[in-house]
Amino acid sequence: MSTLCARGTVEGLPDWGRCAVMGVVNVTPDSFSDGGRWFDTTAAVKHGLGLAAGGADLVDVGGESTRPGASRVEEDEELRRVVPVVRELTAEGVMVSVDTMRASVAEQAVAAGASLVNDVSGGLADPAMVPVVAAAGVPFVVMHWRGFSQDMTSRAVYGDVVAEVVAELRARMDAVIAGGIRPECLVLDPGLGFAKQAEHDLALLAHQAQLRALGRPLLIAASRKRFLGHVLAGEGSPPPPARERDAATAAVSAIAAIQGAWAVRVHEVRATADAVRVARAVEGAAL
Repeated sequence: MSTLCARGTVEGLPDWGRCAVMGVVNVTPDSFSDGGRWFDTTAAVKHGLGLAAGGADLVDVGGESTRPGASRVEEDEELRRVVPVVRELTAEGVMVSVDTMRASVAEQAVAAGASLVNDVSGGLADPAMVPVVAAAGVPFVVMHWRGFSQDMTSRAVYGDVVAEVVAELRARMDAVIAGGIRPECLVLDPGLGFAKQAEHDLALLAHQAQLRALGRPLLIAASRKRFLGHVLAGEGSPPPPARERDAATAAVSAIAAIQGAWAVRVHEVRATADAVRVARAVEGAAL
């Protein structure tokens, strides 16, 4: 079976005929990747429009940093950051996903026009999340997650990371389906960088077929993450800053696309938009 056939579709979202590109808008002052450049609502909206113009199929808006060690923000503050940006971007015709672990934020973002809920906890952080998403009938990203940012590094202990992530994702997928979310609305994310060391992230990327065997489309979110810094640095050298990892991100995007990922989530869109289109052309030539 070709990866084109294996990629899958998500109910309620377009079929782009290739790996989709999800651009990131962090409406936070403490993002690991951009240091709060888009914290202001006006700047965030402008950035989201720029990502869409540069080739993003969806724009993922988040108001809470999930970098290792990050503290949670208050619910009212997350709502203040996220909802106006979602509303303004959707008013401009941009397809938006909301990156949140809170049901209230998901609910208000969907009401403001968001088409997808991207929850890094897969509904574990807030018991109300699954019922809210089920009632809304929107697509839902279930990520592999072992706990909040403050202590996730200590949870990066695996005997067989691929088998354990697959098993934990399967259990979470079954739970959210039992909670009322239709299977056709689910996207799975192996959670690169979340309770994982560099060798774990690389192993998951190398064994994407085992993740796809769970039967739902995959979102790969490798953009600017620590494991790329380790790969680029080499032995004995410090990793380059996050914003100097975009070429490596585009390389992972091409690999993920060829292996059948449904979408890749990235901070810098243009290079990845080119990468997934080249991957689709190679894929088409092999049919």
